[in-house]
Amino acid sequence: MKDFDSLIPGWFKEFVHVGTDLIWSQYLIGLLLTAGFFFTISSKFVQLRMLPEMFRALVERPETLEDGKKGISPFQAFAISAGSRVGTGNIAGVATAIVLGGPGAVFWMWVIAFIGAASAFIEATLAQVYKVH
Repeated sequence: MKDFDSLIPGWFKEFVHVGTDLIWSQYLIGLLLTAGFFFTISSKFVQLRMLPEMFRALVERPETLEDGKKGISPFQAFAISAGSRVGTGNIAGVATAIVLGGPGAVFWMWVIAFIGAASAFIEATLAQVYKVH
């Protein structure tokens, strides 16, 4: 049996290589920052406008279901969602950034998190709008 790599034409490998080099470069950082700024401005700073609603929703009591059992609380849903979104890799990444970049790295992480929050809000909103039942 032939090796799978030998079945792929050389021009296609080069095309994919150039494409991935272009995507996973500084252009991606610029694209994500531009999208974050665009979503922040077009949503009228949703990160700040919805802050009171976020805290209100976190302390809301879970609903009691028809069979008398309590459902999952908003805080439990948040904790599960944040845990899956952050993951252990980001925790180790923050520690590494602080060790290598000093305390100033924390400031820039907060700035990027603020800009990225609008992108995350738009992503979650579009997921709810276009979900299929």
